[in-house]
Amino acid sequence: MQNKGIRACEALQLSALITLTEQGIASRVLATAGGGNVTLFAFDRGETISEHSVPFEAVILVLEGSVVLTINSVAVSVGAGDILRIPSAAPHSLEATESSKMLLMMLKHAPETGKE
Repeated sequence: MQNKGIRACEALQLSALITLTEQGIASRVLATAGGGNVTLFAFDRGETISEHSVPFEAVILVLEGSVVLTINSVAVSVGAGDILRIPSAAPHSLEATESSKMLLMMLKHAPETGKE
């Protein structure tokens, strides 16, 4: 696994690892491995990520603020401390309803056979 500036055995405050950008989106890859990656995001209020899909599952953890994720045309409000799984290949988009920080964990693995 490649870490991106995160030392082993050191406790860090996730929110402090990224800074909000006015009218923008900031991202920082924290770690990558063959099985996936971990990326920290900061969104200013009103920022969006347009609908897209990826061929693997993702898990998000909202650290601060709140976002609305629309997955398969269903809108889900996700606030600080909430965790949400996005199924593989599911079309999804995001809107920050307030300034927010979020951890994204991409889980690259062999497709499961019909299990959700």
